[in-house]
Amino acid sequence: QVRLVESGGGLVQAGGSLRHSCQASGIVLRINGMAWHRQAPGNQRKLVARISPGGTTTYADSVKGRFTISRDNDKNTVDLQMNNLKPEYTAVYYCTVFTIVGDYWGQGTQVTVSS
Repeated sequence: QVRLVESGGGLVQAGGSLRHSCQASGIVLRINGMAWHRQAPGNQRKLVARISPGGTTTYADSVKGRFTISRDNDKNTVDLQMNNLKPEYTAVYYCTVFTIVGDYWGQGTQVTVSS
């Protein structure tokens, strides 16, 4: 069983920055991709950013140039640095870990960007 614990998030004004962190613990088998998703009220959960074990990154078009995903394979952590935030980024953000035995999700962290 893999347990994911998120930290970060919160309330920030437009143009501000926030940083999310996610720690994977438990029976951590081979972790493949790690990612962050978000879900705004009334909307489906969507991929924000993804990073491969080798560090290759993929971003949603809406966050390119503003968000940076990073990971530490030794510590089993994945971070999301969010800069120049917009009100439309308001959502619950979820850490995701993909392993050979299944996908795991964090508890979700609220991010609210005020205009």
